[in-house]
Amino acid sequence: MSDSINILFIADVVGEPGIALLDTILPSLISKHNVHFTVANGENSHEGKGLNEGIVKHFYELGIHVITGGNHSFDKWKIYPYMKTDPRLLRPMNYPKGAHGFGYGVYDIPNTDHKIGVLNIQGRTFMPAIDDPFRTADVFIDKISQETKLILVDFHAEATAEKWAMGWYLDGRISAMVGTHTHVPTNDARIFPQGMGYITDAGMTGSFNSVLGMDKDTAIKRFLLATPHRYKNASSENRLCAVLMSVDPETARCIHIEPIIFPDFEYDKTEEA
Repeated sequence: MSDSINILFIADVVGEPGIALLDTILPSLISKHNVHFTVANGENSHEGKGLNEGIVKHFYELGIHVITGGNHSFDKWKIYPYMKTDPRLLRPMNYPKGAHGFGYGVYDIPNTDHKIGVLNIQGRTFMPAIDDPFRTADVFIDKISQETKLILVDFHAEATAEKWAMGWYLDGRISAMVGTHTHVPTNDARIFPQGMGYITDAGMTGSFNSVLGMDKDTAIKRFLLATPHRYKNASSENRLCAVLMSVDPETARCIHIEPIIFPDFEYDKTEEA
C-alpha cells in the first residue's frame, strides 16, 4: 500500500477563543500527526458569526489549506468581494446560483503528487431552504472525480438523520464526509462499508464555558424571554475539536478516522467509598 495521505479537519472555529487556540496548538498538531492537508470550518470565526479577509489570511499562515463554511458564511457582507477571488475559501455549493464565492475546489496536496477535492454542502432540515444538497453533491462529485478520486465533503447540517442519509448516499464515491454545524462533537467516527470515513459532527473549536460558543447568560436570556439579544462570545474552557483521517491515495478509501479533542473533557473519577 502506498503511504497514506493524512488529512486534518478543524471543527467550527468560534471567535477569538477559537483563533487563539489554533495559534497555540495547530502547528504542533500538524507536526505530531504528519498532516499533509488541513481544512477548517471558519464560518463563525469573526465575532462568532461570519468571517473576514484578515482571519482568512491568518488561517493560511497557520497552515490551513482550505476554509469551509455554512449558513453564517454570508453574515459579514464586507467579505463578499474577497469571496469572489479566493478559491480556497468555500461556502456551501448548494446556495442558489449567483451567491458569492466558491463551493468546491481541487487542490494540490503539498509535497506529494496527489490532489484532493473539497466540497462544501449544506443541509435543509431545520436550515434555510436552499437547493438540494444530495443532487448538488451528485453534480460536483462527478466533476471533481475527473481530476481526483480523493474527495472530502464538509456537510453543514442540523439534523443527524440528514447527515446519516448523506453518508450512506456518498459511501463509495468520496474518501470522507465530516459533519459540521451543531458544535457538539459526536462519538461515531467510523468507516462505511465502501471505504468512506464518516463522523456526524466534528464539534467546535472555541469556548466550552458557553452555549455553543455564545456567552451563557446571553443564550439563556434568549430562551427565557424569547427576544433577541446581541451575540456575545464566551471565553474560557477553550478546546480544539478536530478529525484526523488517513486515506490510501491509490484507492481513495479512508483507512483510519479518529476525533481529536484537546484538552479532553474531564470526567468524574471519584471512587465510591
